Formats: sequence, structure tokens, C-alpha cells
Amino acid sequence: MAEQMRKLAKETAMYGVSSILGKFLNWMMVPLYTYVLASPADYGIVTNLYAWTALLLVMLTYGMETGFLRFANKNKDEAGKVYSTTLIAVGVTSTIFALVCIIFSHPIANAMGYPHHSEFIAMLGTVVAFDAFGCIPYVYLRFKNRPVRFVALNLFAIFVNIFFNIFFLVICPWLMVKAPTLINWFYDPHYGVGYVFISNIFSTALVTIALLFDVFVVKFEFDKALLKQMLRYSLPLVVLGIAGTMNQTLDKILFKMLMPGVKGATELGIYGATSKIALVMMMFTQAFRYSYEPFIFAQKKDKNSLEAYADAMKFYILFALFIFLGMVLYMDIFKYVIQHNYWVGLNAVPVVLFSFIFQGIFFNLSLWYKLTDKTMYGAWFSVLGTVIIVILNVLLVPVYSYMGCAWAAFTCYFVIMVVSYIYGQKHMPIKYDLKTIGLYTCVTLLFYAISLFIKTPYSILNVALKSVLMVAFLVLLIKRDFPLRTIPVINRFFK
Repeated sequence: MAEQMRKLAKETAMYGVSSILGKFLNWMMVPLYTYVLASPADYGIVTNLYAWTALLLVMLTYGMETGFLRFANKNKDEAGKVYSTTLIAVGVTSTIFALVCIIFSHPIANAMGYPHHSEFIAMLGTVVAFDAFGCIPYVYLRFKNRPVRFVALNLFAIFVNIFFNIFFLVICPWLMVKAPTLINWFYDPHYGVGYVFISNIFSTALVTIALLFDVFVVKFEFDKALLKQMLRYSLPLVVLGIAGTMNQTLDKILFKMLMPGVKGATELGIYGATSKIALVMMMFTQAFRYSYEPFIFAQKKDKNSLEAYADAMKFYILFALFIFLGMVLYMDIFKYVIQHNYWVGLNAVPVVLFSFIFQGIFFNLSLWYKLTDKTMYGAWFSVLGTVIIVILNVLLVPVYSYMGCAWAAFTCYFVIMVVSYIYGQKHMPIKYDLKTIGLYTCVTLLFYAISLFIKTPYSILNVALKSVLMVAFLVLLIKRDFPLRTIPVINRFFK
């Protein structure tokens, strides 16, 4: 069992290199956007349109990532056929989607409130299509246990995107002052936020070309009967994926409708920027997810699998609480990630962080309906969450602005987490270590509450006093659940 946990931790760490480092690098683009873009309203445009792209990406992959893992692990001799069938299906639908976005960009832009920038729709539609197709080679690399290649491609895409963002938003404005003749033939200093989307399409195109080396690795064959079986398994996951993504992004889509105008765009920009501070928790959850999903399918036949699932849940929650505490205790430092005009929204960060924790727990709990092929339950749970998100956003946003968004997400994930746990214990009872989980949750909330009263006139003293709480939590972790002698590398110094 310990060996299984070490393997899961190792793969989580390796996938986390690209997920955490990559998202961290993108996270560090937030200061660039908040300091360089003309106003929070411009960042509100980025927040709104990328919320749409996240939702569309799930629709265009229609659950085929998990479907591929399921059928490829079910019969590994047929994995090549499963892969090629999945590639062809997703490739065709992605191409159709891109063409629709390009041909009908003007009416779509008018409907979304961007009548003067229909090119935004064409660019982002193409980006989503490329990304949807690229998801399949990425999941194939996970299936083949090739995390190094996975990491390299992810980081390549991120560095290219960062390069073009810095080029268009920093270097080009400087060159317009120092040597305008070098760039005035292609650069428009008034285009502003549009260069964020141009950078994205360049990076996506280049990484798609790189992924072609992982596309033409099997004999291409299309099995219509196999596709029907995969769709029967995956389509409920489409509902699950769409509803799950809507639970993450719908507030940013609805916000523009519930609070229109420049004020709404400004408030959305503030919420989008402050939410990025909480992205550290999402990085950890995403890294865990990349390795956990193949792990649960591989462990299905192991007689000790239920115990392994319980251990994985405990360790996820403990590390997530550690990250939460680190974020809220050192908010006086993390707030400098964004420009001071956005600091008014920092009160939303702790709420968003706990929403991400509930989301991670919900994903952990999803194993029971994925392993028993009862994926429709997951779809219903996510639909329930979407209903909660919509109702609470409609009720709260006009009154409480982005804090209404934050509390709506918190409530959504808490409810579906609890409901999934109750049903999971009926269909696949797992003895989770609720005592340990409850203890660390209470300690985390207690330390967070204490930190709220630490308000001296000296920032350094505030950080020092909060560090005492952080060290106390770390000591509890080491003494109770993570003895130093069990941690690789460190254990050579402790008996």
C-alpha cells in the first residue's frame, strides 16, 4: 500500500511540474495584465471570454478523455484502435466548430456584446478547436506513462504564450517609443487586450504542430461500433463536464448579464484578478487529478484498492488545507501579484480557495460512479451544482457583486460534495479517515480565525506572527501523519 501511495505521489509530482509550474507562470501574467491593460474593465473582457472557452473546450472533448482511459485500460491490446478512433472523432468535430466560429464570427460577436471585435471570436474559436484535439494526444501520454513528454509539451505551450504576451504588451509599446519604424507595419498600440488573444492563438498553433509527433504513432483506423460504446460511456460525462465547468465559469459568464456596462466589466475584472490568487489551490488539484484518474482505473482489481482510495483522499485534503493556510496567512505578500486597484476584491480569496478544496474532494469522490459505470450520477450531481450556481448568482450578484459569485461557488461545491459522498457510501462504501480530516479542518479554520485578529501597524510583525501559526500546523502534520523518516530524500537525515 505504501508503495502505491509513493507511486501516486511521484506521478502527481511529475505531472505537477507542468501543471503547477505552468499555471504559476500563467499566474505571473496576472500582474502584467493588471498593470499594463488600460483598466480592470479590459481584464474583465479577458475573464469573460476565457470563461466561455473553458466551457466550450469541455463540450468539444465530450468526455472522450476519460472514455479513452476507460476503454484503453479495459483492453490494452486494442489501445491503438481506441486512440485512433478517438482522434478522428474529436478531430472532425473540432474542425467543424472552428469553421463555424470563423464564418459566423460577426453575429456571434454581436450577440456576446463585442460588435467591434468579431476577430476575438474567430481567434478563440480556433484556439478551442486546436486545444480540444490536443487533449487526446495528452491523455494518450498519460496512458503510456510518459510524464516527461507531457511536461515538456505543456511547458513549451506556456513559454510560447508568455513570450508573445510580453512581446506584444511590453516590448512593442517600448519599441513604438524608441524605434517605431521597426514595428508600426504590424503593431497597433490601441489594440490592447486583443494581443492577449493573438498570443494565445500563436502558442496553441505551435504546440499542436509539436503534438503531431504523438498523433501519428498508431495505425489509423476508425471503429464505428467502438465509438458508439465509448459515447454511451462518455456522454453522461459530457453533462458532468459541462455542468462541472459551468460551475467554475458560469459566474463569469452571467456576471456581464447581471451587471452590465462598464461598472460590471470593472467588477468582473477585479473578481477575475483576485480569483487568480487562489489559483494555487487549483494547480495542486489539477496535478493530483492528472495522476489520480489513471491510478483509480489501474487499482480497480487490487484487493486493497478501497484502502488506497481512502489514503489518497486523506492526503489530498491535508495538503489542500496546508496550501489554504499558507495562502490566507501570507495574503499581505500574495496581494502584490495584482495591481493595487484590484485589492478591494481580496476578501473573496478565502471563499474561492475553499470552493477549490470542495471541488477537489468532489473529484476524489467521483471514483465510485466511474468505476461502477454509473456516470449518470456524476452528471446529475453537477447539474445540481449548476442549478445552485445560477440561482445564487441571480439572487446575490445584483446585491453583493463578485462576493455573490464567490459564495455561490462555495455553496455549489459544498452541496454536491456532500451529496456525492452520501451516494458513494451506498454504492461503494469506503472508510475515509473522517476523524483525521475533521481534526485538520478544525485546526485550519481556528488558525485562520486567529490570523484575522493579527493586525499590528507593522507588516513584518504581522507576517512573523502568522508564521508561528503556519509552523504550528506544519509541526502537527509531521508529528501526526508525516514523520520525517517516511519522506524521500529528507528521511536520510532522520531515523
